[in-house]
Amino acid sequence: MQKSTKAIFTTQFEEEVHAGLTDFPKHLSSKYFYDEKGDKLFQDIMHMPEYYLTQKEYDILLNHTAEISELFASGNPKFKLIELGAGDGKKTKILLKYLSENGFDFKYQPIDISQNVLNGLEKSLQKELPNVTVEPQQGTYFEALEEINSENGTKKVILFLGSNIGNLLHEQAIDFLKSVQELMQDEDLFFIGFDMKKNPQTILDAYNDQTGITAAFNKNVLARINNELGGNFDLDKFLHWEVYDPETGTAKSYLVSKEDQTVSIDSLDVLIDFKQWETIHTEISQKYDDKVVAWLAEEAGLKIETEFSDSEKFYKNFVLRKR
Repeated sequence: MQKSTKAIFTTQFEEEVHAGLTDFPKHLSSKYFYDEKGDKLFQDIMHMPEYYLTQKEYDILLNHTAEISELFASGNPKFKLIELGAGDGKKTKILLKYLSENGFDFKYQPIDISQNVLNGLEKSLQKELPNVTVEPQQGTYFEALEEINSENGTKKVILFLGSNIGNLLHEQAIDFLKSVQELMQDEDLFFIGFDMKKNPQTILDAYNDQTGITAAFNKNVLARINNELGGNFDLDKFLHWEVYDPETGTAKSYLVSKEDQTVSIDSLDVLIDFKQWETIHTEISQKYDDKVVAWLAEEAGLKIETEFSDSEKFYKNFVLRKR
């Protein structure tokens, strides 16, 4: 039984936490893993040996830098390089360095919901690549893209790295791709990473490391509820659990209650009951094959221009245009 008298929410975080924890089955959005601590944990995940995604995409950008850069400048050589969910920019800096050193006419516009992340990225770029013009945009992808789009006239090259598309179910992914497509002009390019299907054990290991970093990252959503909404979650009473279905290509993350317990969240004026082994679904990480990527693009009004892959074909970056 959930007891709540809360009807008015002051933030989207409050509203979504209330909706997710009073639903059945319970769920919380992975976008709320991220705050200063969550940002740091995700950087740690990207450096784990099991988390192959970062290294594979890094290898693609390193091995195809010139080819990718020339593609970005084809047609109209002046462009805005817009990155959705920029993070620390480690991989993007490979391209930025090449573009800067080889006289390409571009502007870098990183978009992120976290101002903390953007501040860190801008600071590091000023130090490492002072010749790159950086115009950070804080906000959701589409708010920032619409604002950039209203400037008109310059070709856009939109980056969406890290297989972040994998956090969306296929229908949501089509909606997302369609929303990007609608903000693209004919000459614009969309450079997007997809994690491909592979040995299921390799995928499970990437999201369930033995050191517990991924578990801490998932549990950070509970820590944020405690810190920001006056919750009293005991994080040790929840187990992080990962499953992967090789048929659908869907990896799912859960937090599982180890015992019967009741959690209060003061700012929501709510009591949340958990049965032993009850779950909170926190994240999906979708894996793809070529056929599914082509289908998603077509459904969204996009077409595949070309693709780049690592040597093991674990991961691919596809270049999409409007159809």
